[in-house]
Amino acid sequence: MQQLQHLLLDGHVQSAGGLVQHQQLGLHDQRAGNGNALALQAVLADIAAQGIPTTDIVNLGDCLSGPLEAGRTAEILVLLQLPTVRGNHDRYLIEHAAGDMHEWEADAYAELSPAHLDWLRSLPFSAVFRDVAYLCHATPENDNTYWLEQVSSEGHVHLRDLATIEGWAAGITQTLILCGHTHIPRAVQLSDGRLIVNPGSVGGPGYTDDAPYPHKVEAGLPHASYAILDDASGRWSVTFRLVPYDHMAMSKLAAERDRPSWAKALATGFVDE
Repeated sequence: MQQLQHLLLDGHVQSAGGLVQHQQLGLHDQRAGNGNALALQAVLADIAAQGIPTTDIVNLGDCLSGPLEAGRTAEILVLLQLPTVRGNHDRYLIEHAAGDMHEWEADAYAELSPAHLDWLRSLPFSAVFRDVAYLCHATPENDNTYWLEQVSSEGHVHLRDLATIEGWAAGITQTLILCGHTHIPRAVQLSDGRLIVNPGSVGGPGYTDDAPYPHKVEAGLPHASYAILDDASGRWSVTFRLVPYDHMAMSKLAAERDRPSWAKALATGFVDE
């Protein structure tokens, strides 16, 4: 029996042809990455240690934004050529004029070459990986909407109701659905047995946002997050892996670049009130 392995760095899946009964899948969310080259390298090393080849990794987007090492991260990802879908922050880098960018994109844009931007332009909104998994950054219709979570008017982030989650999955025939965006590792099984998995974030353990209501997302620790999916039993199992790395080096870099909220999140996994 052939063995199929999948690694998700916000998205990473592989499947083999024929009568393969065993697949393993690795996923990662690069908003997870957000230009965090050290976290990305740590996750790639951990994936290799699990015996999963890079050909079985998928990337769910938001690869380069932020005040860290966008250029270095881009070089790694362009060389790997992982199956990758475009995130909302990837889109901002190629749609917004340099002078109109949010600080997350402005910080990264200064480090990116024309070749890096061309790579971002080449990324699809969504993809199907080897007929095994459907990939998108956020939802099948919008790259800036939480699929598995919702935000209350008081700013609490909690699990979205199943009916809405299932409604947005209508028409997707793959039994495995991969998304990112929120940086929150989570898996939800639909009524028909399909599985939606968010692997968490490789390099962004906390952030604040003001839409649809002001809120914060906190991992509670600074580790890099990804997921491995395996169907050896005939049903998908999910393993979330939290990988330590030299997070304080990245926190120090963010502080040196006058991004204190990034520095706090990278150091602790929490953000300021």
